[in-house]
Amino acid sequence: MKVTVGVTGGIAAYKAAELVRALQQQALDVHVVMTAAAQQFITPLTFAGITGHRVITGLWDSDGQVPNAHSAIEHISEAQSTEALIIAPATADILARLAHGMADDFLTTMALAAAAPLILAPAMNVQMWEHPATQANLEVLRQRGATIVAPESGHLACGMLGEGRLAKIEDLVRTVLDVLHRRHDMASETVLVTAGGTREAIDPVRYIGNRSSGKMGYALAEAALFRGARVILISAPTRLDPPSGCKFISITSAAEMRQAVLKHLPEATLVMKAAAVADYRPRLRAEQKIKRTGPITIELEPTEDILAEISNLRKPGTLVIGFAAETERPLEHARDKLARKGVDAIVLNDVARPHIGFDSDRNAVTFLTSTSSQELPEMPKRMLADRILDEALRLHRPSQVMAEMNAVSILANR
Repeated sequence: MKVTVGVTGGIAAYKAAELVRALQQQALDVHVVMTAAAQQFITPLTFAGITGHRVITGLWDSDGQVPNAHSAIEHISEAQSTEALIIAPATADILARLAHGMADDFLTTMALAAAAPLILAPAMNVQMWEHPATQANLEVLRQRGATIVAPESGHLACGMLGEGRLAKIEDLVRTVLDVLHRRHDMASETVLVTAGGTREAIDPVRYIGNRSSGKMGYALAEAALFRGARVILISAPTRLDPPSGCKFISITSAAEMRQAVLKHLPEATLVMKAAAVADYRPRLRAEQKIKRTGPITIELEPTEDILAEISNLRKPGTLVIGFAAETERPLEHARDKLARKGVDAIVLNDVARPHIGFDSDRNAVTFLTSTSSQELPEMPKRMLADRILDEALRLHRPSQVMAEMNAVSILANR
């Protein structure tokens, strides 16, 4: 299991070498990314010797060679392959840059590109730690899902006494292990995910479709697999490759999707209906291509209401989450859908918002139940998938999830 340690420019940077060694002792494959300031306190050679991996120190090669395509996209590949990113020490400067979404070096760029959980271990002067700007930045990062391991109180390198010392190495390691375990918290689940937009044939070459890219559904399938679930992905046509390890079923029409969903529903403990299923299809399908000879009229009929049907047919204990793409009065329409379909929750996607949602790699949604409404702010869809699964598990296993979250919260604030 790969973990990335980000090292920034504070006096506690030397302790990062201890952290790397301690993580390796937990059978983790540790990689290191250093900022330019961190290299003033400890050399990349130290971490290379410990890890056996090249230490990444910048966005571009620093050996005098001409930058190439590999160096230009390395932050993306590194971000996609790691399972946790811990920044220790995390200086006040890095916290501010992360909170404001800056990406001016390899570490901050990777942090933006990574879907893996982010762990921050601040270390700084006590007055810097207590400054309202630092605390505000920390709150922003918490709201985005980062895990904060609070610093300890004691004598600081500056000679002052107070909070600001890097947390104990054993606490940092325990936090990493807890976060990784939390991301493998679905081993007992069989998750049925639908994705993509169905196509309803008009004739052999034309169809009625929609703008769904399938990216949200595929992100949910990947996130559930990453967290240990068995995943059944039923997908309408997309340009995406199904995540490795899932049971993949390719369909085209709403009728085919209904057949596949009902066949596999008895296996599922959690259903995520992220597909954009056509509401209507042509009542009659032309056997040959329709020639353009003038205006034509196509009579439409409703497709099957798959979401309502599975809500009635599911076995006891199976959680059903529906998705709603709305363009006007989104909350009103989503609440109405929640009540009509009989599902446990609705993920509301306001598709009238520009630059997110359809065909985008980013989205912002609202997770609605009959008693609550949780806004999930704009973020990459892969990260959003984990947030949606977190909310689903709170409904599915509330007592267990709350106990795990409380344990992590206590550890993070020690």
